[in-house]
Amino acid sequence: MEAVSGLVRVSLPNYLKNLPFPDSFEGLADMSGGDWLRLLPFVGTVSLMVYFTVQAFLPSKKKIPINPDIQKECEKVATAVDIEDLAEKSVFCRCWRSKKFPYCDGTHNAHNKETGDNVGPLVIKRKS
Repeated sequence: MEAVSGLVRVSLPNYLKNLPFPDSFEGLADMSGGDWLRLLPFVGTVSLMVYFTVQAFLPSKKKIPINPDIQKECEKVATAVDIEDLAEKSVFCRCWRSKKFPYCDGTHNAHNKETGDNVGPLVIKRKS
């Protein structure tokens, strides 16, 4: 702990005190190449700290597959339904989570709550 204390109380302030920080924006133009090189590790470290801090608070961009487990052995899932087999009203799944796929079983409600999505079924009604 003494080493960390010495680093924070002595080494870091001395390092920062010796960096060539300009007093104004005009002072940036007057800095030499050597001054810029001396600032590079500090600017890089601060930039990385800001980047990782911002990343920690951003929402996750985890990719969720649309079709988690239906006919994964097929290259493409395509379902054909004969129009004569349709009832007066047929409800088809569009969230790919229904246990009765291709028909909807209401699983999209839990999916929407979990992911913030708004997917619903495809409803087909026959005219009388």
